[in-house]
Amino acid sequence: MSSGNRLMGRVVACNGSHATISAVAESGQTAMTELWSVGRLISISVGRNRIVALVYSMATDQQSWVENHDTVFRIEVELLGEVYVSPDGREEFSAGITDYPHLGAIAHRIRASDLARVYDTGKSDVWAIGKLTQDESLDATIHVPSMLEKHFAIVGTTGVGKSTAVTLLLHKAIQSDPRLRVLILDPHNEFASAFGSLAVIIDTDTLDLPFWLFRLEELAEVIFRGRPPVPEEMDILRDLIPEAKRAFRGTSDNGLMRRTSEKSSVTADTPVPFRIADLLALIDERIGRLEGRAEKPHLRSLKVKIMSAINDPRYHFMFSSNTITDTILDTIARIFRIPGDGKPVTTFQLAGIPSEVVNSVASVLCRMAFEIGLWSGGGVHMLVVCEEAHRYVPADPKLGFTPTRQAIARIAKEGRKYGVSLGIITQRPGELDPTILSQCSTIFAMRLANDHDQEIIRSAIPNSSSSTTSFISSIGNGEAIAFGEAVAVPMRMRFSRVEATRLPKANGTGVKITEETPQNVDLRSIVSRMRAISGPDISGFQSSYISAQGQSSLPTGYEDAPYEDEEDYIDTLQAAATATNPAPQPSAPEPYRPDMLPGAQGAYDPSPQERFESIRRELTSDQQRPAADPYRQSPDPYRQPVRPAPTFGEQQEPRREGSSIRDQLLKKPLSSLIRR
Repeated sequence: MSSGNRLMGRVVACNGSHATISAVAESGQTAMTELWSVGRLISISVGRNRIVALVYSMATDQQSWVENHDTVFRIEVELLGEVYVSPDGREEFSAGITDYPHLGAIAHRIRASDLARVYDTGKSDVWAIGKLTQDESLDATIHVPSMLEKHFAIVGTTGVGKSTAVTLLLHKAIQSDPRLRVLILDPHNEFASAFGSLAVIIDTDTLDLPFWLFRLEELAEVIFRGRPPVPEEMDILRDLIPEAKRAFRGTSDNGLMRRTSEKSSVTADTPVPFRIADLLALIDERIGRLEGRAEKPHLRSLKVKIMSAINDPRYHFMFSSNTITDTILDTIARIFRIPGDGKPVTTFQLAGIPSEVVNSVASVLCRMAFEIGLWSGGGVHMLVVCEEAHRYVPADPKLGFTPTRQAIARIAKEGRKYGVSLGIITQRPGELDPTILSQCSTIFAMRLANDHDQEIIRSAIPNSSSSTTSFISSIGNGEAIAFGEAVAVPMRMRFSRVEATRLPKANGTGVKITEETPQNVDLRSIVSRMRAISGPDISGFQSSYISAQGQSSLPTGYEDAPYEDEEDYIDTLQAAATATNPAPQPSAPEPYRPDMLPGAQGAYDPSPQERFESIRRELTSDQQRPAADPYRQSPDPYRQPVRPAPTFGEQQEPRREGSSIRDQLLKKPLSSLIRR
């Protein structure tokens, strides 16, 4: 009890992982109770060793506080490890405990030197990412190679600082490993300003991802617009795409000349260029055959879907003219930054890509990242960062896109063997595939409000640290509890502030301040981007193809012509068809009267007086016709037969010109009087 003594209480209960400490607040004073706080570390003296414990619960004995009287309270702690004296005389921290505290053991405030030993990873390649919450004078450090080797995850609700934490960690990772190449799948377009000159931004305007890089299932996701594919149409694609690829390579269609090895080496999944025109020509060829009547509806339906996809301006990044040539080297070099030219980060903005294609694009990128790491022999270290990862790998296996799930799961399970790392960022860990989360050896848990999400994180933490997340729902913004391979023990820390110029930000309200106001915003450009008509229109491809689809082969002089792109190829087909079968000249039109086009411009529009005179002349001509058989059906169903002249003896009503015309008008059908 002397001055400078760090006594805080004594152990009154203990088991294998937890202990209970009793303390006294003398005369109702709070000087002693202010030393205790949930989430802080204390130490318990056991001989020469000092056991490190984490406070996770506090309560008084009587559930009340009495002024001017002693109040006894109890503190529940979790045992984390011990600081011991090594044989060479140095003090070191170990996660194991050799001697458990005895009853009456003294609990006291932890020393700053012990706190530094607790969070010391024992490795040289560590980087400071913030400060310890318990002691702001100590840096919070992590071992970056351990974090990247076995993947990492950042979880937290919206607005707690996940994107800022990602920016900070990626900057440290790039500084730690010069060979690292980072690919960020950015669904909100918020990381464009986070890396400055270190990053290349790829959006829908600068993206060239050829359709032939997609595997069959990924291409089917695009063609069928996210709906379940029709099995018969999938079989057609599986058969015809290899033929289109061989046609692009110039392989002869003669079965005797085609080698078996070459035929089997090209499949629908092989990343070999081919032309959509060749695929459509093969579909037309099957439609024109005499056999296979049952499959023709599927052929026509598939053709319509393909034409709809290539004519959609939103898919220009897949079907543009410069995606026909073999540009796989340029595409990989640009997206995955090989060699990089001092820009190791690629921010892949997915916000402008159609929602039904996002899964396919993510699948292609993750699959190619793994294959680059696999076939480079460790020469390239890849890090794929998936923002909003629960979109791609949801917990429900019935949701999501299967190829994307498989590509990300392959990186999670096998990527560390080939230098491919995975970074998972999500605000709903409860909706994330638990297999993916279990493969992340380092987790930064920020504030989570949902009980199910908290339970998921508790299940991911080792049993000896389960009490660490008991206060995860109330930590502040920018704070996190880090645990896993990159840290020695679970660590409550606060991330360092990122420079204002490197803060990730989207175009939200109150975030981006520009000179644009509602008075001078160009509404036409906004509408053009909404309609996706800012890119070049490729609808001419369809008309060119339709005009040339009747020509099955090229005449002499067109076989060896070089084709720069899809439009050049179609223009050649159209020129060949025109040279072989010139279009017939249209015959002279049949003459017609202007009044045959009612309502058309320039049509004859008679006045009411002229219409009345026309009807009068018609009725007069009917009266001057010879008598006809009243029982004979008139050839005109709307014209009544003319009554015969009265015979001698019948009373004849005096005829009046006006009344007879009126009577005749009343007898006319209404349909003949209505102006059409």
